[in-house]
Amino acid sequence: MAKGKLKDEVKTFIVQSLACFDTPSIVVEAVRKEYGETITRQSVEGYDPTKKAGGNLAVKWKLLFEETRKTFLEDTATIAISHRAVRLRALQRMAEKAETQGNMVLAASLMKQAAEEVGNAYTNRRELTGKDGKDLPVPVSPVTIFQLPDNGRG
Repeated sequence: MAKGKLKDEVKTFIVQSLACFDTPSIVVEAVRKEYGETITRQSVEGYDPTKKAGGNLAVKWKLLFEETRKTFLEDTATIAISHRAVRLRALQRMAEKAETQGNMVLAASLMKQAAEEVGNAYTNRRELTGKDGKDLPVPVSPVTIFQLPDNGRG
């Protein structure tokens, strides 16, 4: 279907979906389910101003895209999985199900992942102090330099 024939509501949906990093294939399927419209991946790409196909996109759609993307990138708080507690609850449910089904390898793997989650293994934070905020211990030099005694034979 050509761009001009879609209702603004559908165009808005397409632009905002692309701005939230949905792929054209995902958008095509979502438009079909939500609006009953059949569109092609190529026509969807025409609504993405970051792609060559979207180079001639109307200014109002470019502005909507930019504002949606900015909001999406800044507002991860609304994405449930971005919160540690949500991830841990999901891991808990999966581990319980795996254990109930006798899949101990998967259950152990999920428990390890949960432990890493709690231990900040999935963050960029690094502790630059020792325990309780004290200084880090100074590493001992592996090389010891000895002075040979001078026996007067120099």
